[in-house]
Amino acid sequence: MRSLSRALEVFAELQRAERPQRLSDLARTCGMSLPTTLRILRVLQDFGMVSQTDKSYRIGPAVLPAARSYLENDPLVVSARPVLQQVAAQTGLTVSLYTRLGFERILVARVDGASPLTYDLPLGKRLPLTVGAAGKILLASATDEELQQVTAAAIAAGQEAPTFTVEQLRARLPEPGIEYAYSADERATGVLSVAVAVPNRAGRPSESIALTSPVETATEPALKAAVPELRRAAGRLAELLQGSVY
Repeated sequence: MRSLSRALEVFAELQRAERPQRLSDLARTCGMSLPTTLRILRVLQDFGMVSQTDKSYRIGPAVLPAARSYLENDPLVVSARPVLQQVAAQTGLTVSLYTRLGFERILVARVDGASPLTYDLPLGKRLPLTVGAAGKILLASATDEELQQVTAAAIAAGQEAPTFTVEQLRARLPEPGIEYAYSADERATGVLSVAVAVPNRAGRPSESIALTSPVETATEPALKAAVPELRRAAGRLAELLQGSVY
């Protein structure tokens, strides 16, 4: 199981990377020796999960059938599509659904609004929990211990500066009693976002829905005025997911 865990760690690091990674960089980031990292990469290559160009490695084509199967069959994604479409039609803004994976969040569904965003955010993108409304709302009810773990993970992944502290993270989160998170110029410059958590039977939400807009076409009051619509959408999605694993 340790070998599997190490292989998945290398694979996850390739997913986070914005560009192909050299063997030495992967080994250093994952805290493994060069021979161990190379053996893992060769096995992942055999299964098409990793491709190599010259001396750099990247995600391979075998992930596409898995991604297609997920998008077509996952209850969360399938249930969310009509809900997100309705929110986008009513608000005219881009609406996105994120799910938590460890100490990160992943974009799993999105419907564009009338005003296109100024940056590309592809499905499957790994993003930090520490910035952006959709990430911060998932930490609103986190314990001190969990916030410490999130802080350490964000620093290790290079998502936050080495001097980043739990106190700084806590200051970014919504005040007690506030059921939404707001962000401006946090993850991307010139972008405003507001998000709510999708209710979860376990009591700890792992999904969030966010409205996002360029600063040229929306204001903070306008986005926050859409929070009731977001909450209704989150509640509807939670109802649709009853009886599934979510």
